[in-house]
Amino acid sequence: MSDLMAPPETTTGLPGEPGDRGVRAALAAAADRVRGGDLGVAPVVGGLIVIWTVMQILNPVFLSSANLVNLALECVPVGVIALGVVFMLLVGQIDLSVGSVSGLSAAVVAVLFVDHGWPSWLAIVAAVALAVALGWFYSKVFNRLGVPSFVITLAGLLGWLGVQLWVLGPKGSINLPFDSRLVTFAQLDFLPPWLAYALAVAGAAGLYLTGHNRAVQRRRAGLPATTERTLVLRSAALLAGLVVAVWYLNRDRGVGWMFVLFLALVLMTHYVLSRTKYGKSVYAVGGNVEAARRAGINVKTVYASAFVMCTTLAAIGGILAAARLAASNQSSGGGDVNLNAIAAAVIGGTSLFGGRGNAFAALLGILVIQSISSGLTLLNLDSSYRFMVTGAVLLLAVALDSVARRSRASHGRA
Repeated sequence: MSDLMAPPETTTGLPGEPGDRGVRAALAAAADRVRGGDLGVAPVVGGLIVIWTVMQILNPVFLSSANLVNLALECVPVGVIALGVVFMLLVGQIDLSVGSVSGLSAAVVAVLFVDHGWPSWLAIVAAVALAVALGWFYSKVFNRLGVPSFVITLAGLLGWLGVQLWVLGPKGSINLPFDSRLVTFAQLDFLPPWLAYALAVAGAAGLYLTGHNRAVQRRRAGLPATTERTLVLRSAALLAGLVVAVWYLNRDRGVGWMFVLFLALVLMTHYVLSRTKYGKSVYAVGGNVEAARRAGINVKTVYASAFVMCTTLAAIGGILAAARLAASNQSSGGGDVNLNAIAAAVIGGTSLFGGRGNAFAALLGILVIQSISSGLTLLNLDSSYRFMVTGAVLLLAVALDSVARRSRASHGRA
């Protein structure tokens, strides 16, 4: 699990010191981070609480277990695509073609699986391999020719949409068999209650163990570290929250396997970005590309990996969207998919200026967007209101990022 929600590593460095001093130090450090412009996930979580409260007041069905199960499943396809967008934003670039790549990948799977009789898993591998090739192509054009990512992917948005229409052919739509493993995974597969609770316990234990190991390493290095009391308290809080969430979702159908896949992708991405040398390189390139180059980082390789990760996750998201609908058609990946994926990454806290953000931005951002969509649908309001509200939230998120960026700059000069 992540240290994202955890207090900063600014507590006592000695294991035997009282825990309350560690908590006070952590709170003081958190306050200092806020003054320095580092707001973390607080604005997103606060906004999500406000949205849920308002929607529940307007329609008591919103927070029902049945609606929350549906909301969780609907978050996954675009959320996975947004996870790829996070990679691009972290290196200070953008991919405008994620919707078209997702639609093309869905079309490839449908044609190979239904029309040509390939096993579903092999069709998925082929579609993902194609997406990897597209990301590699983007990176070559970007690194060798210096064409801005905005232009490259804008061309891709148009070009891959054309390829998608060509792949689907005159039929324009291909239905996936309802009894296929791909469709049942996206629509009907839910965790047994015992397994859902076991994963909740494993998640809390994972948070404690990663925090404990990091604290031990910091103490050995003579650095301040989170106290044992704080580690236990935050792990217990996470466990309580997860158990309540699992219990509530189990009142209806439970926790969907597709949502578990999304969470697994978020956790793996967060680990790669926060715990590996590669992840540090991504943040370094996004923060200051020239400084990263002088530090010996292979900037071109980092850019290439971001393009490939973005198109790969876009393909996976598109395939999951097709499985959710049990069909691939000319509108797959179209409409607001592209904009919602980018908006989710930004609303979740990933900076448009590069170098700031994390994998949890995709999860939090898509929860905000999907909550707005679900709530307005329950109120029988048309999509015009959803676009306006989502646009306002996106503008607010970017404005907060800009203000925080200026605050960090002034704090650093001070």
